[in-house]
Amino acid sequence: MTIAFLFILLFGLMLIGVPVAVSLGTSTVLTMIFFTDLDVAGIPQLIFDGINKFSLMAIPMFILAGNLLSKGGSARRIIDFAKSMVGHLPGGLPMSAIFACIIFAAVSGSSPATVVAIGSIMFVAIKEAGYPKEYAVGGITTAGSLGILIPPSVVMIVYGVTAEVSIGKLFMAGVVPGLMLGAMMLAQTYIGARRLGFRATTPEPASERMRKFGKAFWALLIVVVVIGGIYGGIFTPTEAAAASAVYALFISLFVYKDIKFKDLWDICLDSALTTAMIFFIIANAVVFAYLLTSEQIPQAIADALLDANIGKIGFLIFVNILLFIMGQFMEPSSVIMIMVPLLLPISTQLGIDPIHFGIILVVNMEIGMVTPPVGLNLFVASGLTGMNLKDVIVACIPWTLTLFVGLVLVTYIPEISLWLPNLMYGK
Repeated sequence: MTIAFLFILLFGLMLIGVPVAVSLGTSTVLTMIFFTDLDVAGIPQLIFDGINKFSLMAIPMFILAGNLLSKGGSARRIIDFAKSMVGHLPGGLPMSAIFACIIFAAVSGSSPATVVAIGSIMFVAIKEAGYPKEYAVGGITTAGSLGILIPPSVVMIVYGVTAEVSIGKLFMAGVVPGLMLGAMMLAQTYIGARRLGFRATTPEPASERMRKFGKAFWALLIVVVVIGGIYGGIFTPTEAAAASAVYALFISLFVYKDIKFKDLWDICLDSALTTAMIFFIIANAVVFAYLLTSEQIPQAIADALLDANIGKIGFLIFVNILLFIMGQFMEPSSVIMIMVPLLLPISTQLGIDPIHFGIILVVNMEIGMVTPPVGLNLFVASGLTGMNLKDVIVACIPWTLTLFVGLVLVTYIPEISLWLPNLMYGK
């Protein structure tokens, strides 16, 4: 009865439009009052203990770094570099956009920010080059979802804190799947352009490529600062986040001079609002997880699934279907905060590595970013292009199917996620 009341109330509130964080908190507190002996007076202390974690300090820093770069001209420089590398191939312009999305994802750590930064420049350019506008919209909107898989990723930080696993390992585990999915999208775009009749052109000379690389160098270097710093033992992930924010501030103000001191207030305010939203979700999810643990709900679900003898493969199919449905309705951090306390104990009992399980969750959340009704990237693309939401959804379908293929590979070939972290950290 406790489980039924909790989840019926939770999803009922969300269905009538109550924000996820408020739905979490309300359903949890009411369940504690009516169905348990737990003391609601201890909730403030629970919340404080839950968010008083050093790792969570990385979230506002990565958000600030991404906003500093996305507000300036870093995206334009990255696009120019990407065009110099692949722009001569059939489908070179949309491929350049996707390649730029892959790079900018590693700079910003945000899917919507990637779509805005790359799409605002490339949507019109691709259309003017003679490509169907659906071709441009579908590729960029879907490729933008790589922002939560390729490190640094706020969603991975949330998972790492919730699952109590190494954020450094999670970051490294996202590299190969992120590059694999990006390569699959590039290949799909290339094949599609060939079918549309586009042909290769003369590639830019090496000197021009080097010139454009030089212009993008300082923006690209932030990836080295973050990833190199973490795996070189110079920074913890949290310290790397602070270093990335300072670095992004420095190059935006003094190297590229894309922003002025007067712009910092609005950038910091935007970052603070995004951070507050995430932390409000985390605060309510902490109480939700406490209720689940106290009432041994994860253990009950785990016992039921194990008794059903569905095995590891059956469990992973169940997880992917469940996460796909939830990702259609909820923001990624919310899904992770709700589902990890329920699913992680079961996956551990079945012998699934928590790092691998985290990447499965993140790839599912990528798909959620481009599937209706709440796929955030869809709304961003619709706003940028003026296309109605239905047309954006249809345009994204071919690339979304590619993400599904990637999800299957990531789910059932653990080495795709685990090879690099095992190489760097040891098993």
